[in-house]
Amino acid sequence: MVDGVVGAGGEPEASDSLRTFGAVVQALREHAGLSREEFGDLVGLSKHTVASVELGRRMPDPTFPDRAEGVLGNTGALRKSAPCLSRQPGLAAWFRRWARLEATAITLYTYECRLIPGLLQTEAYARTLFTNQLPPMDDEQIEAQWAARAERQRLLRERPNTAFAFILEEHLFRRHTGGLEVTRKLIDHVLAIAELRNVEIQVMPTEQETHAGLDGPMRLLETPENKWFAYCEGQESGQFIADSKVVSMLQMRYARMRSQALTLKDSLSLLQRMRGEL
Repeated sequence: MVDGVVGAGGEPEASDSLRTFGAVVQALREHAGLSREEFGDLVGLSKHTVASVELGRRMPDPTFPDRAEGVLGNTGALRKSAPCLSRQPGLAAWFRRWARLEATAITLYTYECRLIPGLLQTEAYARTLFTNQLPPMDDEQIEAQWAARAERQRLLRERPNTAFAFILEEHLFRRHTGGLEVTRKLIDHVLAIAELRNVEIQVMPTEQETHAGLDGPMRLLETPENKWFAYCEGQESGQFIADSKVVSMLQMRYARMRSQALTLKDSLSLLQRMRGEL
């Protein structure tokens, strides 16, 4: 499981409340004479994400009811029903909580050693991951996964006052996931993102005698109330961490890794050299 993608396709089984909510959204949209694409444009979502919400496959984000009400007549139905939404038991509640916090965080730190983090992926790179996932996804699931990922990537540009920092292992780029052309475009994309004032990207060199992150990837975030939380993810599960002692330990490890990784300038120089070698 990576970036909250769950099992065969990453869209957990819908609950009755999600299906009912989605049916109401669809009925109001159709009554307003809007296609999924038109409605999506008005509320800032892709037509695929709108479809996932209407079919009860996707939990709408906390701001969706207010945005949708303004477009669909302000009936109040969506605002009143949204607090009753739930997933089926056993689904990735820990990731849903993280995603909600991530949307309003003032600081987000990510260390990744397995693959390029979702916030930095290109569409071609992401689709390579989706099409190679096991069990296999169908076309609709792949489209829904990319729509969700693209929507989440808006955080980087829509939250200019949020500090984003990434530490990425050098081998993530040298693996050439998806082929040379996908890697070229990926590096170009990462270099472009690194130009944003609120984003810092460091590369951890492959040859590194000491490394504080050998226990695996991690994410840290700070809320507007200055509380810190962490999230660690494995093959088929993830762990949301609120224990301040554990979070403090992970903060220390991340701080050490920042000193062990290449500087911001050297990291970008390395990426540019790798881009030139392709």
